Amino acid sequence: MTRILSPVLAALALAAATAPLSANPAEGVVDLEILPGWRTDQGTHMAGLQFTLAPGWKTYWRVPGDGGIPPRFAWNGSENLSGVALHWPVPEVSHINNMRSIGYSDIVIIPVELALDDADAAARMAGQVQIGVCEEICIPVMLPFAADLPAGGRRDPSIIASLVDRPQTEREAGVRSVSCAIEPIDGGLQVTAAITMPQIDRTEEVVIEAGDQQVWVSEPSTWRTAGTLYAKSDMIHVNGQGFALDRSNMRITVLADGQSVEIQGCSDR
Repeated sequence: MTRILSPVLAALALAAATAPLSANPAEGVVDLEILPGWRTDQGTHMAGLQFTLAPGWKTYWRVPGDGGIPPRFAWNGSENLSGVALHWPVPEVSHINNMRSIGYSDIVIIPVELALDDADAAARMAGQVQIGVCEEICIPVMLPFAADLPAGGRRDPSIIASLVDRPQTEREAGVRSVSCAIEPIDGGLQVTAAITMPQIDRTEEVVIEAGDQQVWVSEPSTWRTAGTLYAKSDMIHVNGQGFALDRSNMRITVLADGQSVEIQGCSDR
């Protein structure tokens, strides 16, 4: 799940205005539809972004892999909106030309949970999303969206199915401990995560996120020893600057055989 808290909404709109969001060059390759969803018991509104891709085309998860294009969202034009949480369904992992790609094909629905200024009033969800779509080559595509969300609505089975297709928690996956050893390297840090957990499948892949969008994290090398999964990645600031790594903000995802486990934070021992 990706959380965007209310103070960041204006910054996201500014980022969208300054980022190189071009007109859609892939008409007929990808379509975006808003599923209006319903008002939850917690007073949030659960909607969905449905991406429909042409046969043979793919788009990317929140962490696309070394050769991919990360999705970027802006919420300018929204009304009665104070925060957004994106609930990412489990992605597919593939390897092409020795590069890892993480994403989706065919149809993917990303549930979008909206925090509201007034839970009893209608809302408007509007903005743009920039994604990468790939067949033999990858193209960045900017897709605008807008929809009015009534203060009621109806539970949508397709959104619910995407919510069910979620990562397991640490407890559900039997994770017993997670620690990260950190060493300085040229221009950044090297992080070795040790995750004590049952093996999901021999095809386990690990994704490490620094908790800072300005820090690039390499695809980790992984191995297992005596019930512990190890993953080693390099972290480099995109501007070549030094940075402090907050272990509690790190996110580690284990992907295998259509399943995933999401781990938030790691200890220093």
